[in-house]
Amino acid sequence: MQISTSDYRVNRAIRAKEVRLIDGDGENRGVVSIEEALRIAEAAGLDLVEVAANSKPPVCRVVNYGKFTYERTKKEREARKAQKKIEIKEIRLRPKTTEHHRGFKTKAARGWLLEGKKVRVRIRFRGRERDYPEIALQDLKEIAAELQDVSFIEQAPAFEGRTLLMVLAPNEGAAKAAQVEKPEAADTNQEQPAEELEEAAE
Repeated sequence: MQISTSDYRVNRAIRAKEVRLIDGDGENRGVVSIEEALRIAEAAGLDLVEVAANSKPPVCRVVNYGKFTYERTKKEREARKAQKKIEIKEIRLRPKTTEHHRGFKTKAARGWLLEGKKVRVRIRFRGRERDYPEIALQDLKEIAAELQDVSFIEQAPAFEGRTLLMVLAPNEGAAKAAQVEKPEAADTNQEQPAEELEEAAE
């Protein structure tokens, strides 16, 4: 669990009678009384901060508390940024899709990958189409091959009920390409393939 800078006890707020002290030079001074630790911090013109309250005895550092809180807050902010959920976009196809329709979808997928998004490719089967999965698997294989310069297969093709799924994630190539060229947005004004309209109606 992330500890907020407001959760640290400072100076006289520290309750322990003895602490393990790390001084202002980063040297481990061993276990000392709280009064001795406070004296050392005061002599250095710094603060005594309890950084590991659950240790026995608690660990305290002699630091500039203002600088300490700034650096901790910065690390917390960077950690939250790193944990930011990557958006997943989705393209939907049907078995025996036309080359034109697949190209239309692949172009959209490339744009999303260049933006740092993941892409889920979904092929839905109807009736006896499920008896011939090899055609759909070939479609996914070709899509992955066309996008291999900007992505890698994060989730290999697998069935979930009557749906075949594959997930592509952006690779280093996508990041480099995004730096040198702005991905073309899919033209939402152009006429959508009939298959696209059929899927939207479902």
